[in-house]
Amino acid sequence: MARTVTTPERRVLKVRSGDQVQVMAGKDRGKRGRVLRVEPGRERVYVEGLNMVKRHMRPQQVADTQRGQTVGGVIEREGPIHVSNVMLIDPKDGKPTRVGVERENGKRFRIAKRSGTRLE
Repeated sequence: MARTVTTPERRVLKVRSGDQVQVMAGKDRGKRGRVLRVEPGRERVYVEGLNMVKRHMRPQQVADTQRGQTVGGVIEREGPIHVSNVMLIDPKDGKPTRVGVERENGKRFRIAKRSGTRLE
């Protein structure tokens, strides 16, 4: 029996790529890093250097190389973390903060709830 995954129509996450976040739960609790990628449909974020997973890759030809190098073996890369397990770092005092949305002239701005500063 196939498992169907339902995704929300258009989920807007308050965490964006490039943000500094702190992991609040899981094996990397307390560690900080920069968000590399966000998957709103799955509600997951990929944080630089955190939740590292190992993948066993078969050697394959790498495109655009002169000698036809092969890449394979055990490769470590970042795994997904649920967005509820990370908090944004407040740029003012460097502590974790919740994120709010402020509207001005029809534009959305993210604000840090802790200090009230804009995050853009």
